This record gives sequence, structure tokens and C-alpha cells, in this order.
Amino acid sequence: MALCNIITIGGAVEDITFHTDEGILINNKQDVLRQKLLAFEYGAKIKINKTFSFCGGGALNTAVNFSCLGFQTTILTAIGNDCRGKKIIQNLNKQKINTKLIQKIKDKPTGFSLILVDQNNEHIIFLDRGANSQLSINNYQLSILKQASWVYLTSLSGDWQNILERLFSVKNAEDHAGKIAWNPGTVQLQAGLNGLKKYLKKTNVLILNKDEALELAVSLSRQNSRISSGDIQDIKNLLKILKESGPEIIVITNGKKGAYAYNGKKYYYQKSVKIKKQMNTIGVGDIFGSSFVAGLELYN
Repeated sequence: MALCNIITIGGAVEDITFHTDEGILINNKQDVLRQKLLAFEYGAKIKINKTFSFCGGGALNTAVNFSCLGFQTTILTAIGNDCRGKKIIQNLNKQKINTKLIQKIKDKPTGFSLILVDQNNEHIIFLDRGANSQLSINNYQLSILKQASWVYLTSLSGDWQNILERLFSVKNAEDHAGKIAWNPGTVQLQAGLNGLKKYLKKTNVLILNKDEALELAVSLSRQNSRISSGDIQDIKNLLKILKESGPEIIVITNGKKGAYAYNGKKYYYQKSVKIKKQMNTIGVGDIFGSSFVAGLELYN
């Protein structure tokens, strides 16, 4: 028997991954938002060791994980009328994910990304959002969202403010008891805490990696002289600052150093699991965030 109904919202793309060991990792600690850089010789021809193609994107990755964990899962995303889009639909059907809310955009191709993976399995993503930039929420989709136990919101593009307005309006409905987990994307983070605050106040779980958390905190420190760069480098201070912006629970992942959570009363820490051979980290944040929400639902 399937568990509660979860809807994921955001991107679905084809990921084209290529591996190389010719990159040089540069420490750039003087820039708090770009502390590490991956560099290549200018004008050089770079050798690729291996190449793979997968279906990915925030909404797709989290939907697959929720489905694998036994939840009744639906995805709200946008694809083009092309081979990539058909491949994504086939992948979702195989994973037993409901595709009734997927929008097909006639004049836009399905999104894709080129993912560069270095010798340490760290990566950089070059993204063409394609049809994802035309994603919207109509009245029918809104009525379905109102029935969900959880909505898991990932990176948005295009008219993302309108999507947020429509989605978070559901939280005002007296008959709606569903919850929202949010892992905002680059465009949302660029709006800063002030631009997102009215939505964060209605967010049950806010999930960020440390770089994303720093970006939001920096946007606040520019307007509040009492918050220093030293304050936001301390993980507990960072959790507290972001919790004060409104979410019920704030979660910050920090790669090999583990993950942290704060609910306004208690701080939580989970160290990362040591493995003999490091796998590539593509989509790990999506899997962690959706697993965290699954844990809340299953074990409170």
C-alpha cells in the first residue's frame, strides 16, 4: 500500500555527464560565495575519460526517490515535444510516478545539462532550462496540489514569482493541511531573504547546501550591519539567522562534513557516512532533502 501523496515541482532534464582528470581545483577563500574554483588551461583541448546520459533535474530526482521509498508520487514539470521529453516520460513511468501534471511546451525543447565531473567526483553543471522556463500552475493543477500531503518544491525559472504566489496561496486555505518543503534554486536565491521572506514564513522545511545558505545570509547582512561575515561562517549562527526568516525547520548540508538542522528549539547534526570509494555527487542534495522529508513523514 502506497504511503501519503507527495507532489514534486521543478525541473526535469537530460543530464549529459562527462568525466575528466585535467581540472585544477583552486582555493578562493577570499570570496565567501565562490570559495573553490575548477580551472582548465585556456584554449586547451580537454580529454574526456567517459560520458554518460541520465534523466535528472530537481523535481525528477526527488520524485524518483519518494517513489522508491513507497510514497504515492506525482511530478509537476515542463518538457518539450521531443525525444528528450519522451525519454523523461518513459523514465518516470518506469519508476511508477504519476505524470498527469506534466506540461508539454510546443515551442521549447526539453531542458538539458552538461555536467563536468573532476577526478575527485566533484562537479560543475552547465544548464539549459529549455521548457522548464515555461512552467506554470493552472487552476486544475492547483486543485491537485491542495490534496497533497507534501509539496516538494525545487529550483524554478521563468515566471517563478507567479508560481510561488499560486503555490503558497494554498497554505491560506482553511481546508488545506498539507506541508511544503523547499529547496530554492539559483534564481530564487538571487532574490535574497527579503524577496523570499513572505514565502519562507509558510515553508515547513527549508533545505539548502552551505553555499546556498551563505548566499541568503549574505543578502541579509548587507542590510543588517549587526550581522558580520564571521557570524554567518559559524554553522549554528547561520541556522539561527535563516530560521528567523520564517521556516519551521531549516536544514543545511555541508558535503563530507555532514548535515545540520534546527527547529528553533534544538540543533541536530548528522555526520556523513564514510565510504571506501567516493561516488559522484550529482543529485545527492535532491536525494538527501527528499529523504529528510520522508523521514519526517514516516517517523515524525
